[in-house]
Amino acid sequence: MSDSPSTAGPDKTRVSQETRAAERHEATMPADAGPMPTPEEEAAAEKNNVNPAVAAAEREATERGANLKGEGRIA
Repeated sequence: MSDSPSTAGPDKTRVSQETRAAERHEATMPADAGPMPTPEEEAAAEKNNVNPAVAAAEREATERGANLKGEGRIA
């Protein structure tokens, strides 16, 4: 006889009390964006050079997306 889901241990369709407790605890936690960058990370980011062509393409895509009217419309 093979082990079917109905005979193989605890019911996997019901949420355990441990999961419910963890979800209740998580629901009370404040929203958090994560740690701020360190001064070293900020300095390293300032050293990045942006390709002007890439920056222009990004600006164009952002403007095109902001000005679209209707769902699925191609400009």
